[in-house]
Amino acid sequence: MKRSYYIVALILLTFFVISFITNIIGPLSPAFISDFKLSDFMAGVLPFAFFIAYGVMSIPSSMLVQKYNEKTIMVTAFVVAFLGSLLLAAQPNYLTAILSLFLIGCGMAMLQVVINPLLRTAGGEENYAFTSVLAQLIFGGASFLSPLVYSYMVLNLGSKNHSGIFSVLSPLVPAGMPWISLYWLFVVICLLMAVLMLVSRFPKVELAEDEKAGAWETHVMLFKRPVVILYFIALFCYVGTEQGVSYWMSEFLKRYHHVDPEVTGAKAVAWFWGLMTAGGVLGLFLLKLMDSRRLLVVFTIFALIFLSLGLFGSAEVSLYSFSIVGFFMSVMYPIIFSLALSSVDEHHGSFAGILVTGIIGGAVVQILIGGLGNLIGLRAGMCFLYLTFGYMLAIGFWAKPLITNKTIFDKKE
Repeated sequence: MKRSYYIVALILLTFFVISFITNIIGPLSPAFISDFKLSDFMAGVLPFAFFIAYGVMSIPSSMLVQKYNEKTIMVTAFVVAFLGSLLLAAQPNYLTAILSLFLIGCGMAMLQVVINPLLRTAGGEENYAFTSVLAQLIFGGASFLSPLVYSYMVLNLGSKNHSGIFSVLSPLVPAGMPWISLYWLFVVICLLMAVLMLVSRFPKVELAEDEKAGAWETHVMLFKRPVVILYFIALFCYVGTEQGVSYWMSEFLKRYHHVDPEVTGAKAVAWFWGLMTAGGVLGLFLLKLMDSRRLLVVFTIFALIFLSLGLFGSAEVSLYSFSIVGFFMSVMYPIIFSLALSSVDEHHGSFAGILVTGIIGGAVVQILIGGLGNLIGLRAGMCFLYLTFGYMLAIGFWAKPLITNKTIFDKKE
């Protein structure tokens, strides 16, 4: 099959855009709370609206791809995200924010289902390991960059001298809400991406057997297996924890240590994602040296230590510790996902769809932290993350994959 490096580049750009739009919600949480006068519970509804879209759209999207084609789904996804961004940019209030984030989440979920099989086809199966790692690095880089872009736009719109893009944005952005400029930026990005997808020629994707989504009966049958439920909970806990730290850390630092959320808080969130990317690179090497279950245990223990320092340390210790949690969370998603798929011997495509649906953990855990924050304070509410981290720590002890990761110390066959 002829490889298409143009399509590979387009998919890598899509990974960048997904991450850039998705992981800005955390740095924006203090702005949501102050500008819309939200309680912690109401603030928790915003990421809930975004991540519940993954639960709603993941499995249906995988079925739609097989009925239509990748290009149609990707164009539709960016149009849905465009409409969501435009809604919040044009009418900024709490209710439009909820609907906007749900629509953007639907678009991102549709894209996530399409891009991995498309990357395998366009770049070649022999290069898939390399291109998928490259995609994850780009994903992490965008998560690092988006909070810095937020700070840059807020600071420039706050100054009196507007030029270039800021002279265009200034009349569109409500006074005192400079962060809305980001959603105008998302409007332009999503529109450009939809047009780019529309004019691009896509290769025909032949899904590997383990990438195909089975019928609903297959999903129901899988859910009757305890190991499937255990790993669904694992992905639920992982995404809930990742978003629990990244969404609430800026508001925590503002509330308990009086840190400026638009600059210092946003930078701390940027470093959370940046260190997660760096940790992922290190993790690739460590997986060649040790069993993935042992690596999961070690990194989770360190993540718990730095979470504790973030919650109970001084202002400076807290500022750096939350970011460092990202470094130690870096290996958790790929290890849990691979242990899960290695623990069943059939229906990998349907199982992967179930696992991706576990992303709703990013929705539910934020509601729980917000609700607890209202009752007993945000610091105590964030202590809920000890439970989700504890579950992931336990995986390292009970996981029994059919195939373990190969290390350089394994005997050659």
